[in-house]
Amino acid sequence: MTTLSSLPWLPPPPADFRERARTAADGAALRALAGFALDANKAAALAKAADRLRPGGIKDLDSVRLGLLSNATTDLIAPALVAAGLRHGLLLEVVAGPYGQLFQQANDPESEINRARPDLVLLALDHRGLGLTADQPDGVALALAELDGLRNGLKAHCRAPVIVQTIAVPSEPLFGSLDIRQPATLRRKAVDFNAGLVERMESGTDYLLDVAGLAEAVGTAQWHDPGQWFLAKLPFAQNLVPLYAEHVARLLAAIRGRSRKCLVLDLDNTLWGGVIGDDGLDGIVLGQGDGLGEAHLAVQHLALDLNRRGVVLAVCSKNDDANARLPFHSHPDMALCEEHIAVFQANWFDKASNLEAIARRLDLGLDAMVLLDDNPAERAQVRTALPMVAVPELPADPAQFSRILSWAGYFEAVTFSADDRRRAEQYRANAERAQLKETVRDLGDYLASLEMTLSVAPFDSAGRGRIAQLINKSNQFNLTTRRRTEAELAELAADPAVFTLQARLVDRFGDNGMIGVAICRPAAADWEIDTWLMSCRVLGRRVENAVLAEIAAAARAARAKGLVGRFIASGRNEMVRDHYAKLGFTPQGDQPDGSTLWRLDLAGWEAPALPMRVERRPEAAR
Repeated sequence: MTTLSSLPWLPPPPADFRERARTAADGAALRALAGFALDANKAAALAKAADRLRPGGIKDLDSVRLGLLSNATTDLIAPALVAAGLRHGLLLEVVAGPYGQLFQQANDPESEINRARPDLVLLALDHRGLGLTADQPDGVALALAELDGLRNGLKAHCRAPVIVQTIAVPSEPLFGSLDIRQPATLRRKAVDFNAGLVERMESGTDYLLDVAGLAEAVGTAQWHDPGQWFLAKLPFAQNLVPLYAEHVARLLAAIRGRSRKCLVLDLDNTLWGGVIGDDGLDGIVLGQGDGLGEAHLAVQHLALDLNRRGVVLAVCSKNDDANARLPFHSHPDMALCEEHIAVFQANWFDKASNLEAIARRLDLGLDAMVLLDDNPAERAQVRTALPMVAVPELPADPAQFSRILSWAGYFEAVTFSADDRRRAEQYRANAERAQLKETVRDLGDYLASLEMTLSVAPFDSAGRGRIAQLINKSNQFNLTTRRRTEAELAELAADPAVFTLQARLVDRFGDNGMIGVAICRPAAADWEIDTWLMSCRVLGRRVENAVLAEIAAAARAARAKGLVGRFIASGRNEMVRDHYAKLGFTPQGDQPDGSTLWRLDLAGWEAPALPMRVERRPEAAR
């Protein structure tokens, strides 16, 4: 039986895992080892290997300092978090507060947590840490107030976003089925607390980890282990530590913009039973009334649901193209249509090469992709050739395919906006633009044929969530990689001395959504560009020239003499190292903090002709 606690989407670790961990020499080796289903002991061995390499820095991993506060012991959890973080491209440094010191750690400016200045704080509390008991009539309100006090203390002293948890509902009933209707029962109080917490989170800038949902998926009787709590104050069963750590790590990855964006689907024996080239349209198994056919249809429905929430779909199949497309437009039980597929690769090349072609067409990194394939040989080939592509392990039974894909959590989200909902369509349109570019030889003609309109405006409350998402997720076209919370963005938007800009781009293929953000501050006689980032989807379309023209016009209106740009290398933004040079800025030299300064003299600068129309929206409500 497939169980969630065993991390079944990950392959089992090799027999020599510990030796590989002991000799791992770089981030790639660590991340490869994290790609196995590790128990708590193996996770601890991998965390030790990361600690060994940490002082020299580890390339291609995002460093995250995570504060950890809990009413339970966290000795087992911290190393598991480090190992799970590696799986998602994160190098976690976990700073754990002392046991039983929640209030002091949150509210004392000199506490270990506050002095560590973490990037985020995980407030890992359960019903015991919040004082929820059956005999307290106002227990839910008191527990929520207690949580608010901890959050406010952390925000005041270390100014870090807080990850708060829903609480796992205790499994022991007092009245039986009547528990859920009795406000005085602990199970009902836990449900009411979770509802109140979700309501509080709607307008906040913190993040929610749904431990209640995770415990329900495992089974609350399996989650809660009274013996381990009484003996060692473990917050949940010890064998569930890797699963909990995985869920924390995927949430952190989503916050840092490392969630996957594209689901690539195999066809034969994945989207339908049988081989279309051999069995023909009437011979493949798909649809209602047949257990196998319904299992494959469930995969399609899940893919369609993911597509509706913005995940890009592609096909990668060893097949004749015409045969591969036949079920999409001729089989009556297909849920997926060709219009849902952004890139359709059906040929006889190896799948790794086809995945690279799909990534190029979509202008996505390979680390944004997930391949769902029933064939273990194909999975192994892709894992070896392209280790950055996520390839979930699948059992022999297709009935488990959709469950495994859901459990794997590759597409974890921390926000969901109208732009997110449209993202799949935007990438499909990107593929059409790429195809058009291949047929047009002159770049100017190509850009003119796109019929672009750039819409620019100051920051506003309506766009704040998406602006924060871009600032915290964009890594490649990001000159300084400075991260901001929504609360900080609201402060910047309200400061009359600060220039803010959000940019959206529409062309004849569709709406690209918000694709650029800039923040500028006065610096003596000049303006300094504090933040400038753009979506890689619009590279090569001269949008950066248009954004510069808007910044320069505003700076001149404020009587600034020039613009000062700063490049801070992050290891992932090398593509924009020469950004300012290309725009006509002159170098001002390397700075003691490792950054490089550039300056543009506005006196003699003229805005270039642009291949787009620019619309300036008036300031909206801030």
